Amino acid sequence: MDLELAGRVAIVTGGSRGIGRAIALELASEGADLVICARQRDVLDEAARALEKESGRRVVPVVADTTQGESVTRVVDAALALGRIDILVNNASTPGGMVRGPLAEADERILLEDIDTKVVGYLRCAKAVAPHMQRRGWGRIVNIGGLSGRRAGNISGLRNAAIVHLTKTLADELGAHGITVNLVHPGATRTERTDAETERRAAGNAIRRIVDAREIGQVVAFLASTRAASITGVAIDASGGSIPVMFQ
Repeated sequence: MDLELAGRVAIVTGGSRGIGRAIALELASEGADLVICARQRDVLDEAARALEKESGRRVVPVVADTTQGESVTRVVDAALALGRIDILVNNASTPGGMVRGPLAEADERILLEDIDTKVVGYLRCAKAVAPHMQRRGWGRIVNIGGLSGRRAGNISGLRNAAIVHLTKTLADELGAHGITVNLVHPGATRTERTDAETERRAAGNAIRRIVDAREIGQVVAFLASTRAASITGVAIDASGGSIPVMFQ
């Protein structure tokens, strides 16, 4: 299936490693040019070189911190230098969250930092790209959440629940402009940092194996395509069926 992404320009935040890098590779493999951003210059530059070599597309690395408005502006300007902004993938965050212990050990300051990155940071990026998408009458925003937003036990999981609300709110506001906004919840996912114990535990899901990061990328690429024009304001569980209930 041709996803009709050739010639599109995408921004992937947190695109230097893990799920973000896999998403970037999938979009580039489908013909999109990219701006990827992350905080660490050396890792970011290596990722950009590798992605360009693997895909043959332009990949522009921008050192950025999505808690800072001026950083977000630099990312947007880099994408506009490629000619346009069609796709935003909000992925920049600390994997698993920064507040995962018991209530007695929960640090409110750290929790606020976590939310500033993953919730307010997503909002900053969406706010920055939306006017450009609105002018063109087309756009795709895909937010990367996490299944801790659907299960208890992790205080930082509240950030993923908040992103559900943000996604639907933006979808309702931007839909009339040809812009869709969706959310993908990965579960345990194989990346370059996955260890054998994580692989073993993840095999208890419905498909009996861990989901690979590239499979998350494939879901995102479809949502970012012309083929998904009727899908907006939804949260997709891409964990291989790791939660034993259905969400309507």
